[in-house]
Amino acid sequence: MTAPGSPCPHVPCKGTIRASGYCGTCHRHPSTAPGTATAPARGTTGAGTVPAPRREARVRDADVPGGTPDAPAPRQEAAGSLDRDGLVRLPRVPRPADEDVVRSTARRPEGGRRCGVPDCTGTIGVSYDGGPAPDEGFCPLCGTRYSFRPQLGPGDVVAGQYRVIGYLSPGGTGWVYLAEDLDLPGQRVVLKTQINTQDAAARRKAVEERRSLTSLHHRDIVGIIASKQHRRDGEAEPTDYIVMEYVAGRPLDQLLLASDEELARMFGEPFAIDHVVTYGCKILGALEYLHDQGLLYCDMKPENVIHYDRQIKVIDLGAVRRIDDRSSALVFTPRFAPPKRERDGRGFLVDTDLFTVGRTLAALATRAQRPAGLAARSFDRLIGRATHDDPAARFTSAAQMSRQLWEVLREHRALARGERYPERSTRFEPTAVVFGAALGTVPALTHWTQRAEGAAPPDLATGVPDPREAARALPGPIADPGDSAAVLLGGLAGDAPERTAERVGDDPALQTVEVALWLCRSYLLSSEPGAAGAGSRAAAERWLDEAVRLMGRDVAGYDWRPPWHRGLLHLMSGQVKEAQGEFAAVYATVPGEWAPKLALGYCAEYLRGATEPGQAEEAQARAEAEAEAEAYYRAVWERDRAHTSAAFGLARLRLLHADRAGAVRVLDQVPTTSRTYDLARVAALRVLTGRVGGTAPSPDDLAAAEVRLAELPRDDARDRLVAEARENVLAGHPAPPGPASLRARLALALTLAPPRTPGFPALPQGQLFEGSDSRRALAQLLYGSLRTLVGQAPQADRPELLDRAYAVRPRSRF
Repeated sequence: MTAPGSPCPHVPCKGTIRASGYCGTCHRHPSTAPGTATAPARGTTGAGTVPAPRREARVRDADVPGGTPDAPAPRQEAAGSLDRDGLVRLPRVPRPADEDVVRSTARRPEGGRRCGVPDCTGTIGVSYDGGPAPDEGFCPLCGTRYSFRPQLGPGDVVAGQYRVIGYLSPGGTGWVYLAEDLDLPGQRVVLKTQINTQDAAARRKAVEERRSLTSLHHRDIVGIIASKQHRRDGEAEPTDYIVMEYVAGRPLDQLLLASDEELARMFGEPFAIDHVVTYGCKILGALEYLHDQGLLYCDMKPENVIHYDRQIKVIDLGAVRRIDDRSSALVFTPRFAPPKRERDGRGFLVDTDLFTVGRTLAALATRAQRPAGLAARSFDRLIGRATHDDPAARFTSAAQMSRQLWEVLREHRALARGERYPERSTRFEPTAVVFGAALGTVPALTHWTQRAEGAAPPDLATGVPDPREAARALPGPIADPGDSAAVLLGGLAGDAPERTAERVGDDPALQTVEVALWLCRSYLLSSEPGAAGAGSRAAAERWLDEAVRLMGRDVAGYDWRPPWHRGLLHLMSGQVKEAQGEFAAVYATVPGEWAPKLALGYCAEYLRGATEPGQAEEAQARAEAEAEAEAYYRAVWERDRAHTSAAFGLARLRLLHADRAGAVRVLDQVPTTSRTYDLARVAALRVLTGRVGGTAPSPDDLAAAEVRLAELPRDDARDRLVAEARENVLAGHPAPPGPASLRARLALALTLAPPRTPGFPALPQGQLFEGSDSRRALAQLLYGSLRTLVGQAPQADRPELLDRAYAVRPRSRF
């Protein structure tokens, strides 16, 4: 047993073993690592310890929970709550009574079957006169006798130990009986034998199934108890029986037939995509275990998964075959299997198993509530990849598919229930760079010194950020740990890609995919705008081509990293529409990841602004682009509050409709622990005091700003924010025209009380406006603010600020 604190033996995991006996990073048991002498005890290996990532050229698998034995359930469990693996805690399914699952009379399997004699192509069990198909007879080609009649009936005892209770549904190649273990009263088992005892191929299949079951020990796969022989009266040879554990529960295909009301009673809430994803992760955990044993399941479908108690069990391993088997007949269900041309052309492989899982989940999803928001599209993208017509475009391992499925569950829970479970991506590096941060930037002195004399203060920076800014803020992919040069990337000088490029030419150890992608990003992000950066952008394109060459064109065509880098290239060149297409390809490949959604949100927002308002078609396009941007940004932000670029994007969308309160609500969601908290706090203050669409803030907005200003430290930044707010309000309420006659002007000059501006708003009392009740009083305050900024300015800028201060200073009446 591996001691707690020991390094995890799984490669390339760098975690340590916890007191629970499992790795704290990859969640696997040490005994499942390749080369370990001890295998995990039966029933302890589950989908929750999703097997080790498989080394692949185009993607990197990541471990994901999915079926580890649940911790003891509390007495009161809320419907839809999550277990310790982050999956939905399945409802408890009671054990059905024997009479509800068995029949006292046998039901013959439907359809004809091929003769089991080697090299014989005859079909047996087919009616030729329109009557019922015969239960027994002779092959019309080779003359071999066959019988489809069950060998056992209720009350028969097998091997002196197992008494048959009744018939279960017949499998693809065998009769299945429910029996009682006479040595353990009350203990139920399943007996399975072939349908046609004369079928040599079926006998070989039964031997293979027995061998497979004997060697498998997984909590989510039905287990074998024993293998027995039993000879009936009149038989020359005994018949082999597999004794299997009885899974007393409910097959998932019954969910497809249940009413909405029945499903709601069973799950304690409406049947939702949460439950479908949970079933999927557990099934994939079981299949990944099979794949690691060199086996394919081949016949995944809802009826082959039993929901019992709070768990699931994959049953009926009659179709199991070795991955390298290319000769034995395939056993599958056409509705859930790939098309015939594919089956005939390439047989079954790992991605075929994942195809059947995709079809299974798609079938279950037809009975589930539609996922919330963008999660519906993400789920569809996942199913689309799993069941893609081109096998090369599918997931390449169960762990890879399970990880994306788990991410989609996280997205749905965040959008539907407001639950957030921040977790580092397995594909993209975290980034602290925010695009659109100008909204939360304290105005520089150039805000005043570089403005034309007499010009009104500019509107708040609510426009779409420049594409280059967005490209620089988007994250880079995590380097493939299997790349021989991956460990060296952190030591390379990102601001000097030329030096690294020279080294690559001289050092074959650096001529790898990850180094080429790193150089692509380095040249790209260090490029200047316009013609000055054309050389760097061209170098970035060359290195991306080199990465594709090293991957191999066939592999690179289905890898998400080349389109991600092409999307960045397009953004740096201002080609946002082309970038959108590349990021959409990334989204289709890794539908659970946040980064492509953030990129697509930006592209949609930008393209909305690029569509001129006018005809109905343009207005519709703008509305659709805005809705797309909203959906993508919200999916990223609700999932993880660390991605502040999405929050600023949502705030900008609110301000398109002058919804200051909505923008502030989003910005206030930035956690106080975030490094961008101060940025969001400043942005919220500026939204409340700034000019939006040429409109000044309302008194209610200013009152809210007053409260926020009191929370800021007294420093130069605060002085600039105060000056900006006062200037914005003053500009929003221009001075009325003066009296026309000399007598009126003289009377106004001799008035002791300061003149009150008609229609001037009642400004909030506090530090921001200090009781100003007239335009003249506010102008005096702004004059004081600008004089304060003079002291912050360099000597060369002071005259400009002084002139601006005197320009707003109210004239004396004496």
